[in-house]
Amino acid sequence: MPQKQPKKRRLWLNDGSCIRLRPTHQDHVWSYDFVHDRTHDGRPIRLLTIIDEFTRECLTIDVARRLRSDHVLQTLSELFTQRRVPEHIRSDNGPEFTAKAVRRWLSRLDVQTLFIEPGSPWENGYIESFNGKLRDEVLDREIFDTLWEARTVIGSWRREYNFVRPHSSLGYRPPAPEAVSPIPVVYGTSSLRLPKLGPAD
Repeated sequence: MPQKQPKKRRLWLNDGSCIRLRPTHQDHVWSYDFVHDRTHDGRPIRLLTIIDEFTRECLTIDVARRLRSDHVLQTLSELFTQRRVPEHIRSDNGPEFTAKAVRRWLSRLDVQTLFIEPGSPWENGYIESFNGKLRDEVLDREIFDTLWEARTVIGSWRREYNFVRPHSSLGYRPPAPEAVSPIPVVYGTSSLRLPKLGPAD
């Protein structure tokens, strides 16, 4: 007979989504994920979205034809240099997030990785909600003729989302003012140096 698994307590949000660690302050928990779309000629484009779960700020949306683990590392390195290093980062179990180089690098910076259960997107509810808005308001409404056009339109939407749009969860204020840190933090570039990726990564 299979061994009985211990019960796990889960935290439920008002919208019914389930997470195991509720964010309590800025840069406590970041989430990242991939979104897929196509330009008008049928060629695929891939978006890497990263948000701060507490402030709801969209930290970046990278748009490219292909995005792999080395792109994830480069994007995180730039964000960590520009602002604080988060305590945790949440994602699904995609190969770009579980690559050994990514996990080793995050571990060296004391960033705890939170991987959701396979097939349980509701455990990553913040980023799933954000990606749903991105798809409903941009990707399903716009026809992109070029990659440059996709980057321009999506970048404009991200700025409006961060700086203009009121969010009910933030007292009907936009996320960006909530995300401004009064104390600048500078990290040495040596601690954020990217590792070399091998074929296995």
